[in-house]
Amino acid sequence: MARLAGVGRAAVSNWRRRHADFPKPVGGTETSPSFALAEVEQWLRDQGKLAEVPLRERVWQQLTSHPAGPLTALVHAGCALLLVHERPTGWLELSALPDDRLADALPTALEEVLTARFGVPRSVRTPTAADLEPSLPLLRGAADLAAQLGGARQAFEFLLGRHLDANPRQYTLTPPGPAELMAALAGPSARTVLDPACGTGGLLRALDRADTVHAQDADPDLAALTALRLALHSSAGIRTAAADTLRADAFPGLRADAVVCHPPFNERDWGHDELAYDPRWEYGFPARTESELAWVQHALARLRDGGTAVLLMPPAVASRRSGRRIRADLLRRGALRAVIALPAGAAPPYGIPLHLWVLCRPGADQRPDPELLFVDTTGLVPDGGRDKLPWPALKSAVLDAWRGRGDHPGVPGVSRSVPVIELLDDDVDLAPARHLPLPAPGGSAAGLEDVRERLGATLRRTMELTPPPAAPAPSAAGAARTLTTVGELARAGALQLRAGGTGTAPAGHPVAVLTEHDVLAGAAPSGTLPDGPPEEPVLTEEGDVVVPVLGGGSVARVVDAATAGAALGRNLQLLRADRTALDPWFLAGFLRGTANNRRASSYASTATRLDVRRLRLPRLPLAEQRRYGERFRTLAEFEDALRLAGRLGEQLVQGLYDGLADGTVLPESPE
Repeated sequence: MARLAGVGRAAVSNWRRRHADFPKPVGGTETSPSFALAEVEQWLRDQGKLAEVPLRERVWQQLTSHPAGPLTALVHAGCALLLVHERPTGWLELSALPDDRLADALPTALEEVLTARFGVPRSVRTPTAADLEPSLPLLRGAADLAAQLGGARQAFEFLLGRHLDANPRQYTLTPPGPAELMAALAGPSARTVLDPACGTGGLLRALDRADTVHAQDADPDLAALTALRLALHSSAGIRTAAADTLRADAFPGLRADAVVCHPPFNERDWGHDELAYDPRWEYGFPARTESELAWVQHALARLRDGGTAVLLMPPAVASRRSGRRIRADLLRRGALRAVIALPAGAAPPYGIPLHLWVLCRPGADQRPDPELLFVDTTGLVPDGGRDKLPWPALKSAVLDAWRGRGDHPGVPGVSRSVPVIELLDDDVDLAPARHLPLPAPGGSAAGLEDVRERLGATLRRTMELTPPPAAPAPSAAGAARTLTTVGELARAGALQLRAGGTGTAPAGHPVAVLTEHDVLAGAAPSGTLPDGPPEEPVLTEEGDVVVPVLGGGSVARVVDAATAGAALGRNLQLLRADRTALDPWFLAGFLRGTANNRRASSYASTATRLDVRRLRLPRLPLAEQRRYGERFRTLAEFEDALRLAGRLGEQLVQGLYDGLADGTVLPESPE
């Protein structure tokens, strides 16, 4: 509704309370009601509040209000978009028909296209005329959306992405970063590929050079969506099936070049009691608690000799005692080639640092690889967080180690090849952190000397910036000031207020995000905007003042040239001053006053929230503001120098502790 009217959500909630004639819910729940699109549009039109409805919003509303549910609607839309993609002229001829004749003619046309792309049997069922009748407005709208967005693939990706964003807890997705890394590890030359737990097809979409793609999922709707998504994405042959992979393998004779898989984690009901004598358990029968090792062996069974499998795994699989015998056999026979630790936030569940297992099916005449590659990327992202992961750097570190294994000694703390014989102990613990201890913060004695020199220079700079003695003001000076508030200044046009946390990144153009953590730590923008439907973020400009609104701290940051252009993150408020009326440093300095923050904060819940509009500052001429602003600016420089000195001091101290403990540094200083 907010999008239809071009307002915020709060305005819609206010209308519902104030207007007795506001449309009544037609479904949903009390906390998340659904409304009839036509009724809402009519009410907004009668009130003069209806903005021009973008086509994508109208199509999305048609999809979400479909009587058979959004998943069925997505499949119908995908079928129609595939027809538009494969036979655009045929669709134009069909779309000219009235609805009753279109519903009768579409099933035949769809059957021809679906059979040509997916064969028989397939996971995408051809809808009947009765199925399609309520979908016709959606199908026509989806075709128009394809013309607007530049193709049927873009239209389907928009609708699918919007559905996934609206139901985040319903699906376990593999984000683009790890999906692209897994595809690169599987090899660009793979021509026949399989994902036995395909979900919505994100992994297979990253393998865009394959000739034939096989996919299976226990959920029939997901299998159908994957098939349509892949068919719109490439010209590869698509073979999909809807069935439980471990209990009812749809491709028992397949020998693929590559298998990629993000299997379900920690499943107990995976078929343990039914599959005891299954020939896939070549490396040992998995325990009931080791469903992931069943997926590993399924992937190996579907590879040709020399083929590569890449699986996203929970870290516990590398060290659970119940799986040690299978892990040992995978090592002895050369099937497991690498274990790669990803940072927390790489993929769901986001709080856990997941692992990638890279496996190769050994051939009959192939000698087992005597070493296992360990890669640990967690140290490359000290702060973690799903919005802060530098995927190009992570991908480069992993691929450099994978492609150069055996030719170089590795990178301390990041990668190392370990002889298999050293791993075959009682535990067979394959956690990279156990075999790749992080290097000391200084890296070496020379590195520690560099840190010490930087610390010395920073401490000297800190001394230079130390504020001069404070000059006491006359006792009546504070009382004589005339005060105003940020809210009053905003109403007078002296500054603009903008809230952060919205927006998406344009395709192929990542935008850095200034996060709440960055403002509190005085760090560079570290977040990234999510991909999705176009939505304009709030971009910072040099001289803007950014204030965190949660937590009760008195912090305000003036945006410099290096930070300008970053998107404003969640829980941040931006104040953009009219430079002819307000000095930014003067504004930021007074906003940081402790008493000022206490007066403007709400303590009604466990989280203290700052109402920026209630913050106060004195009314002063611009020249006087600049005098105060210059003092506030030098205080900020002093604060930054102190912060850097603290970080360097901690790094030097920990580096010396580590160096003395591991024998790389002597207790005596050099003469």
